[in-house]
Order: sequence, then structure tokens, then C-alpha cells
Amino acid sequence: MATSAVAEGQQSLNGIISDPQSKHLTDLPTELLEHILCFPVLKNVDICNVSCCCKRLHDVCHERGKVWGHQYKLRWPRLQRFYRQNECCDWLREYKTRHRVGIQIRRTVESISKRFFTEVPCVGQVLGDSFAEIESLGMPEHFCEDELLFLLNSDKSKSLTLKYYAKKILYFLRQQNILRSLKTFLEQPAEQQSALEGAILVDQYCNPLAEVTLNSVSAQLDEIAEKVKKMLKIKNSSHPSLRIAQGDCFVVEDFELQRQVVCALNSVLYEQLQYKGNESDYYNPLNSYIHQVLLRRTGIPISLSVLYMTLAHKLGVQVEPVNFPNHFLLRWCQKQRGSEDIYDYVYIDAFGKGKQLTAKECEYLIGHQVTADYYSAISTTEVLLRMVGNLLNIGKRGEGNEKSYQLLRDSLDLYLTINPDNVQYLLLQARLYFHLGIWPEKVLDILQHIQALDPSQHGAVGYLVQHTLEHIQHKKHPATPEVKKRSAAEHVEVQYSVGLIMKHKRSGYNCVIYGWDPKCTMSQEWITTMRVHQLSSGANQPFYNVLVQDGTCRYAAQENLEPHSAPLEIGHPEVGRYFSEFANDHYFANEELQTRYPEDMVETLATVQDLYHRLTPGSGTQDQAPATDQNNQQAMAM
Repeated sequence: MATSAVAEGQQSLNGIISDPQSKHLTDLPTELLEHILCFPVLKNVDICNVSCCCKRLHDVCHERGKVWGHQYKLRWPRLQRFYRQNECCDWLREYKTRHRVGIQIRRTVESISKRFFTEVPCVGQVLGDSFAEIESLGMPEHFCEDELLFLLNSDKSKSLTLKYYAKKILYFLRQQNILRSLKTFLEQPAEQQSALEGAILVDQYCNPLAEVTLNSVSAQLDEIAEKVKKMLKIKNSSHPSLRIAQGDCFVVEDFELQRQVVCALNSVLYEQLQYKGNESDYYNPLNSYIHQVLLRRTGIPISLSVLYMTLAHKLGVQVEPVNFPNHFLLRWCQKQRGSEDIYDYVYIDAFGKGKQLTAKECEYLIGHQVTADYYSAISTTEVLLRMVGNLLNIGKRGEGNEKSYQLLRDSLDLYLTINPDNVQYLLLQARLYFHLGIWPEKVLDILQHIQALDPSQHGAVGYLVQHTLEHIQHKKHPATPEVKKRSAAEHVEVQYSVGLIMKHKRSGYNCVIYGWDPKCTMSQEWITTMRVHQLSSGANQPFYNVLVQDGTCRYAAQENLEPHSAPLEIGHPEVGRYFSEFANDHYFANEELQTRYPEDMVETLATVQDLYHRLTPGSGTQDQAPATDQNNQQAMAM
């Protein structure tokens, strides 16, 4: 790196006498050396080598200096938000720590596929020991998250199994952090709890991979509040709400001035911005997530009420949440604040474009009379219980697929964090976990808690305890997975293999095969329900397990499937559980799936070659094949 000094009087190779005052690279000012060593072409290995040259360069590359800080920021740019600008820290130590975390995380992700493959995925159960090891190292959790994001953002069609588990681990880690934040939030005094913040925590827990933050949502609401102020200014340029700065706590006392705010808010929210209640798709869980309500400008009564109430408070008008049956409302006091008379309030229907109702009209809204208790204001905790209860009901109404089970699990976690002693939902959680066959140790903990809370549940608890213990005993002696070889005589009729992308002849859906049986193995009840006997070969033909483009898993008869004429990637969340790579026209089975079907990949490659890479008629040339297929073809030819 340094220019060699030439001895005085020594002649250089080109015959020119060297200047006895020749300078070394190390004679440059420190700032200039740092600038040179921060060039993007230099990697961490280069900096290590440079720092070993001499003491001068070692000092320039010191651990708290600009050079290692640049290397750290260049390699892990997402971590910059965890440092203050121009912060001085031991960048070399940070670099080494982040590098070690990356290695440990990758090892953890790679190790769980074998343990996970035969079970219903439950990350908390599988990762307990692995992440206990990582936590024991005392490494920052945001390093773990950054490495997982790095894995997820790598080449889209490759390392699918690695990404599948990285995503599940990230989901689990973020949910644990959000639960901790929710518990801290619930410990605050009731008057300090914000319904918006609580609703965002619910949103974050159900959507842990989405980038939802209180700051981003508040910024969007501040923009809406500014639009309301502009409209207010047209009506009343001296209105006190115009002087409220962001974050100020100010209440407009005059009723007429409050009315002006409410009118302007309704005009902006429902006329200008076109927010509305989602009547056509009421039970869509997206209606309950604040960031989705803002994005889609539609929601259900409680989510729209939280937004409306937050905006009203920003503009100096106090409205309160009302836990009205079947239709969440807000109330706005028309007399002295704190009145107990239900007729001293106007009730606002945020779902109905801010319509103002009397107490009697509220009863018309739901079609029956209610007691005065239902018109009372409720706490933020009760708002969250109502919101999570809605999600629970949507999960129960689900179709029994992974998506609805995940929603049910998430909403139960939230509900029991807010109200941990609810026996009804504790029992539901235990039954759900038992039904899914996951985390039996946690099921026993839940059942023990139920027994302590309500001994009268001993019948249901005893039944679940007995069968859960049997499940734990069974897991200690797992059955050897069945290996299916195409060459076996009983499999001679199986035409297709795992990894092939297929199309259903009748239903038209696109799918990928991840398993097969030589004959239908479902129950007689299923065979009757699905009218299998109406097929030409009935149940006496190969059936295939397929992942469908719409996110479902199905069991399809061979006569109903055909290879896709134009194979495409299948956007199913479970693809990575079975396949390691998408190769343009088929999927490569991962190691675990290949163990189950050891002869299928050879068949898949041969089928793909025959279907999509045959000689072009009359041209004598072959269609372009992916590099992987070409290599396999060459190997087969040899």
C-alpha cells in the first residue's frame, strides 16, 4: 500500500534519479487516509489486511474510527436507525458481533427443517432451545432480525426452505416483542392509555411482518387533521382549534365551536376522503387493522370509531367510546361534561358517515331496546377486548385453513394477554393447540391454569390432559416416515412426480405436487362427500397432495390433473416447507421431501425436459433450458 523509498542517489529503472524527499502513503493526513480506505471497493478483509501493514495504518483503522464505521454501515444499512448520527462507538466490535449473530441465526434456521417437516409449524415450540442459546450470548435482538430480513430479501426463487423458516422465526420474534409492548401499555394508568396506540399494537401483532408503527399512523392522522383545519378556517378563521399544535392537549369548551369541528371532520373524512363502512365485506379481518383502514379507507364500526375519536381529540373535541351491542358508537356530550344522563349525549356512528343519533335512534339501529348501561363510556382496555373479540369471531368463522387458524391463535394470544383469566378462551386456546397437534407442553400449562381458576372444568380438563400426555409420549417415539419409490410395483400407475406444476382440468386452478398416494387414502366419508365415485376410476387411482395458487392444500385425483402448458410460480405460503428452489418450469424438492420421494426428482427433470425443452420441429435446435436442467441433461447423456 505504501510507495517504497528509494535510497539517495540510487537510479531508478528508467534512468531518472529519485527524489530523496519521496513521500510514503502513510505520510498523508489521517482524514485523507480515512477517505481512501472508505472507498466502496474495499471490503472488511481488505481493511484487516491494511491495518496489519504498519502501526500508522493500524491507528487509522482503529475500532472507533471512521473506517470501520463505514464498513459496518455499508454492509448492514438497515441497522443505522439504532445509532445516533455521528455516534462514536466501537464499530469493530459491533461488526464482529453482528457477523457472529448472522452465523448463529443461519445455523439455527438451517437446523430446524428436519424437526419441523413432519409437524404442524409452531415456531415458539421448536425455537425455544435454539433462541435460548442466542439470548445467552447477550447479542442485540435487532441483529437477529436484521439477519433474518437479509435472508428473506435474497434471490427470490432460491433458498425457499431457508426463507420459509426465516420468515416464521421473524414472525415469532416480532410477536414476542409486541406482546411485551402490549403488557407495558396495559400497566399504564387508564387515563394515559390511547385507544389508537392499543389498536396499533393489535394490528402489529396480527401483521408482524408489515412495517406498521405508531409514528407512521399518527403522521397520516395529522395530515387528515390539517385538512380539517383548512376547512374550519374557511368557516371560522378565528376558531381555537386552528391554534392547536401537534401533540397539544386542548379542549374546546364552547358547544357551537365543537359543532363546527364535528361538521368539518365529517365533511373531510366522509365526503372529501371517501371513508366508509365496509358493508359488502364486513367480516374481512383487514377492516380491524388500523393501517389497512387508512390504506383502503374502509372499516367496521370500532376501527372507524378509533380513527374518528383520535381525530376529534386532536382538534379539541372530546368524544368517548361506547360499547353498544352489535354496533360500536361514540358519544359526544351536549351538556356539562361528566353527565350520567344518557339523553345529554349525541351518539356518533363512525360506520354510518358520522351520523348523529339520539339514544332512542341507537336502539332503532340495532332493532331492539337496551339498558342504560350500554350507553356508558368504556375504557381503552375494553375497546381492545371488543376489537380482539371481533377478530376471534372472524377466526372461528374461518374455513379451517392455516390462515384462519393463525388469526384464531393470534387473537387468542392478544385476548388472554389483556384478560389472562378468561376460562372460556383459555379452554378454547388449549383445544385449538390440541386440535392442531402443536406445543403439547403449553397445552398442559394452560389446562393447569384453568383447573386453578375453575375446578368445575375438571371434566374437559381431564380429557385434554390425558390425550395430551399420550401425544407427548407418542412424540418421544416418532414413526419412521414412509418412503415412496416410483420403482415399486404398487406405484406403477403413478404418472406425475413432486415438483411438477399442474393444472386442474375441472376447477382450473394452478398447483404444484408435493406428495402422492397410489390410491385414495381418505376416509369413506370424505370420498362420499367429494363424490369420488363419480370419477371414471373412482378412488382406485393415484391421488396427489397439491399446493394451490389460492393458498389452499388439496387432494386431487390423477385423472383431474394435467401438466401446466405454461408453468408459473405458485404463490402458496407453504411452498418453502417442501421445495428449495423454483427453476422456471418446476420446483426442486428440498432434502426432507427428497427423503420421502427419493426417485421423484429424476422423473420430474425427465418430464420437464420432455414437456418444455423438446427439439423444435423442423429446426433441429433445442429450446433454451435453465442451466440446472442442461447440467442434468449432460450428466444423463454421459
